[in-house]
Amino acid sequence: MKTFIQYLLLSLIIFCSPVVAQDVWVINIKGGIGPATSDYVTREISEAQKNNAAMIILQVDTPGGLDSSMRQIIQAITVSPVPVATWVGPSGSRAASAGTYILLASHIASMANGTNLGAATPVSIGGGNAGESPFNGDKSDEQSKSEDEVKSSEGSDQSSKQPAAIKSGSAMENKVMNDAAAYIESLAKLHNRNAEWAVKAVTESASISAETALQKNVIDFIAQDVAKVVEKSNGRMVKLNGVETPIELSNVRFIEREQDWRFKLLSVLTNPNVAYILMLIGMYGLLLEFYNPGVGLPGVLGGICFVLAMYSLQMLPISYAGLALIILGVMLMVAEAFSPSFGILGLGGIVSFALGSVMLMDTDLPGYQIAVPLIIGFTAVSAAFFFIILTMLVKSRKKPVVTGISTLIGQKATVMYVDNEAGKYRVLVEGEIWQATSTGVFHKGDTVIVTAIRGLWLEIDP
Repeated sequence: MKTFIQYLLLSLIIFCSPVVAQDVWVINIKGGIGPATSDYVTREISEAQKNNAAMIILQVDTPGGLDSSMRQIIQAITVSPVPVATWVGPSGSRAASAGTYILLASHIASMANGTNLGAATPVSIGGGNAGESPFNGDKSDEQSKSEDEVKSSEGSDQSSKQPAAIKSGSAMENKVMNDAAAYIESLAKLHNRNAEWAVKAVTESASISAETALQKNVIDFIAQDVAKVVEKSNGRMVKLNGVETPIELSNVRFIEREQDWRFKLLSVLTNPNVAYILMLIGMYGLLLEFYNPGVGLPGVLGGICFVLAMYSLQMLPISYAGLALIILGVMLMVAEAFSPSFGILGLGGIVSFALGSVMLMDTDLPGYQIAVPLIIGFTAVSAAFFFIILTMLVKSRKKPVVTGISTLIGQKATVMYVDNEAGKYRVLVEGEIWQATSTGVFHKGDTVIVTAIRGLWLEIDP
């Protein structure tokens, strides 16, 4: 009887005790993947580990992004002790280019119906052809299949033969393409996914739907929402840092992670157009302060903008040649204003400034280009400023001299001191007393005319 009562009490305690919920963090990746996104996702993955999250779900809808930012996210995923599931959703979303790499690197890869992935060819070596850019002209799976059948009929071995896209490029293009292909192949093999198709996504810009991805073993399953992702992930074996680990989820609590102020600030600062504007405001502000010291506001504002611009540019794929051309262009236009060369320095500065602005971003990604109207606007403003200064300088050359010692010639003066024997006098002219010489004879109070200047002596005549 005593044993029965103890058993009953223990059962009541277990039944009445609250069940601890397991947290599943949902992190949203939407839009282009850049420095702000990589900083945000890596911080969130780290925070999830510290807070003992049971699972992390990356909800992805992206056209791609920067290679460096993508690799930072992938490194955070591959070393995470918490399983990371990437879900391409909701319907209508895509995981193109960099998104494909992230999906294949995740411990769980899933998609919603009506989504697609692929087109992972490096954009910077796409050459501008429709079939080579992940943002336009993506190849469908059926196109890739038909190409494979043609190549198979010719008896070619795709595993040992490079695609024509690689062969026709330069040595640097081949190097980048091969590196990207090897990288995505290693990510696919990391979780036993279709490495052959992954390579095609790079070399042939292949793109497939969710249903086809499941058939080809590119993803693990199809799920219409994050709840289904958790349900279908439960019980699966995943490889966490090389160790096979089961995913055990029960009493799940979803935590939607909001994008914080740091992400929003970095998103603004790492916009190439904003960085470009900050850089120019900084340069012009500092130049104005150096030209007219003591004002304060241009120097303070220019210094802050210039530092922010340098912080932004160091996170973006910039061309240092383009940056050097912009700085050279500004210096030439300033030199024209201080030492007029009848337009040679100014025109050279405008050309250098415009070319540097076009070359500044060292990538072909549409989201990381400086807007052409912005370049035209700043170039036009700089050119207008330069021509205004030049016009004012030309007009000033035609005007008579109104300042300086040479303006004393022809002025009337009053004799204040007389030494006729030595031919030396002191005269009052324009409120100043000057020493003067003359061959004539004058008396104190006489009015004379300044005819010449010899050093610090004036020559006077009646």
